[in-house]
Order: sequence, then C-alpha cells, then structure tokens
Amino acid sequence: MAETSTTTQGLRAAIERSGYYPALVAEAVEAAVGGEPIGSYLVHQETTFDSNEVRRHVTVLVLTGTRFIVSHTDEQAADTTSPTPYATTSTESVKLGRISSVVLSRVVANPEKYVPGTLPREVVLTIGWGAVARIDLEPAACGDPNCEADHGYTGSSTADDLSLRVSETGDGPDTVRQTLAFAQSLSEATAATAR
Repeated sequence: MAETSTTTQGLRAAIERSGYYPALVAEAVEAAVGGEPIGSYLVHQETTFDSNEVRRHVTVLVLTGTRFIVSHTDEQAADTTSPTPYATTSTESVKLGRISSVVLSRVVANPEKYVPGTLPREVVLTIGWGAVARIDLEPAACGDPNCEADHGYTGSSTADDLSLRVSETGDGPDTVRQTLAFAQSLSEATAATAR
C-alpha cells in the first residue's frame, strides 16, 4: 500500500488528467473519503454517443481500509428543468464487509499463444454489494416435450451494482493495468474482512 499523501496526490492528479470537471469530481470524492487513508483508486472517464449527442461521464473508485467508495459524475444538456447544461455527481460509500462479489472478466487475443503477464485487450470489472440485483426469468419446463402444464418460472438473480468496461484500444494500456491492480486490491481487501 502506498503512502497516504502520495496516494491522495495520485488520485487528485488522475482526476485532473481525466479532464472531466476535475474540481467538481475531486471535491465530491474527497468529501466521501474524508480523512481516511486511500489504499487504491481507479478513475475511468467514458464518452458515449446518445442519438445526436456526445455524453461524457466519469467513475471514480476508491478503496480505503474500511470502505469502497464509488463516485459517478454525468453531464446533462440544457432541458426543461434547467436552461443551462449541468452535471450530477453522486457518491456511495460501502463497508468492505458488504461487498459480496468482485468479478473480473479478461478478454485476451490469441489465447493459444497467451504468455502470463500479457495485458488483456479488455477487462470488465463487476462489483456487487446488494444494492442492485438483476433477475433473469424464463418459463420452467419438464422433460416431456408434449407436456402442456404450467411449471412456473425459473431464473437467477445476479448482483450487478457496478460494471465497468475498460479496453486497451479505447482507454489505453495504463487504464487496463490500473483496473487490474484495483480489482486485485479490492479482492484482497474483501477477503481480509471475511476472515
């Protein structure tokens, strides 16, 4: 774990590098972190296309000794509720003990030639803590193809509080490395609280 002041400065620099309302984002994140030392962080700025509009948003993930903090900032165009463009920033603080899953999916090219340590071309980090769940249902059936009885439904519930996709092409190799490092730090922290 890096020295706290260095980690705090690194987080601030990463927020400023994202170029996405850095003063607003930094203030929200710093208020959520409070005086707690920062163990690891990830800043992910993403641009999406919505009809004829380009929309940007930034997600900042911070790991402290006791909490996982998520900050998300979106920009909105002027609309009927606001004559000027505006941004919305939210932060959520989750106790490490509440995190139920940390899923890291890696996409690698030419897996038959994979060399350990090679950077994946894409990673998807999914973190669940029970705030949001996705339920997938489908009609249940029995083994009889001629059966017309109603067997109800079967399905699964998946924790899906946060999902973040990072690619080498779109975000750069450094962001992929930072995502891998953050995922490992978060997995280790949640394992330590489970003991």
